[in-house]
This record gives sequence, C-alpha cells and structure tokens, in this order.
Amino acid sequence: MFTGIIRHRGTVVSLTRLPSPRLVVTVPRLRARRGDSVAVDGVCLTVAGHRGGGLVFDLLGETLRATTLGARRPGDRVNVEPALKAGGVIGGHLVLGHVDAVGRVVRRRRTPAGIALTIAAPRAVRRYLAPKGAVAVDGVSVTLDARVTRGEFTIHLIPHTAAVTTLGSREPGDRVNLEADPIARYVVAVVDGAR
Repeated sequence: MFTGIIRHRGTVVSLTRLPSPRLVVTVPRLRARRGDSVAVDGVCLTVAGHRGGGLVFDLLGETLRATTLGARRPGDRVNVEPALKAGGVIGGHLVLGHVDAVGRVVRRRRTPAGIALTIAAPRAVRRYLAPKGAVAVDGVSVTLDARVTRGEFTIHLIPHTAAVTTLGSREPGDRVNLEADPIARYVVAVVDGAR
C-alpha cells in the first residue's frame, strides 16, 4: 500500500527483456532491501536485489503490456515511493500500485497556480473518476478537476508537485499510468452488485 506522495525520483539504468524482464533503477537516498515493495511510476514492484547502486526489479510480461514501464529507456526519470509503513501518515490517498489503465496527456497549460494537465482516460478507469475525487497518475496522488467529461479529466499541479515528480515534465502525447481511487472502485462494485 502506498500514499501517492512522492519523495524520490529515480533514473532508469536498464530494462532487459531476456531471459526474463528486469528493470534497474537508481534512487538516491532510498534504502530498500530485497523483498521490499516499491512503487515505480505507480506500479507496485518487489526489490529483487541490487546492482551497481541500483534497485533491481523482476517484471512480468503483463506489467510490460499493461503499464508504461515497458517503454522506459535508460536515463528516463521515474517516480518512486516505498511502501507505507503501519502507522505512517497518509498524506495523499490510498494507492495500491495496481495500474488500471494507461492514459495519454492531451493538453498542458500554465495556470496562475502552476500547471494543468488534461489526460484522456481509457474506458477501464473512467467509471471510477469523480469530480474532485482522487486518482494516481504515474503514482502521484492528485485531485481531479471539478469536471470530468468525454473521457478526459484535468489535474492541477502546484509548483512543489511539478518540481518533485515527473508530472511537471509531461507533455501532450506522453503516456501515464492511471490508478483509480480504491474507495471509488469498492463503491462502484457495491452499487453494481445491488442492482
């Protein structure tokens, strides 16, 4: 379990596919041990070991297909969050690290308060998006704008969020991992089950 509050950015060292998919990411100042859960761009991964100062993660083919991690290249920056410890502060919202879909940035604009990104959301995640609700974008806990229309939603990045996460550098056409608020998912499941 995670909170979507990003305190670390890492750099991809390598992504190999054979004999099995493996991602290596350097993350300055993050102490993680083998077996620890770590979210990388919102994807919950398990530390398989260390190599050359980087964290090694074994990936499944499904992870490569269903998230943006399969397109990562050496030098790419990624958002990194260690798992929430029992009794820790939940500053964002509950994030499971289970990506629902990959969205695409369709607009970026400067606002008096920072940056606004409009993101096209695939059908798999749309039903869980509520005005002023929560969503994780590349693992970052953000609040949706007051309007969610035509499969698009807008998020507003304050200068701090833009500076400490990769979202501040996202441009139109960029793909992003999306995870719906798990509470919204359960509410929808209960309502659907009551019909």
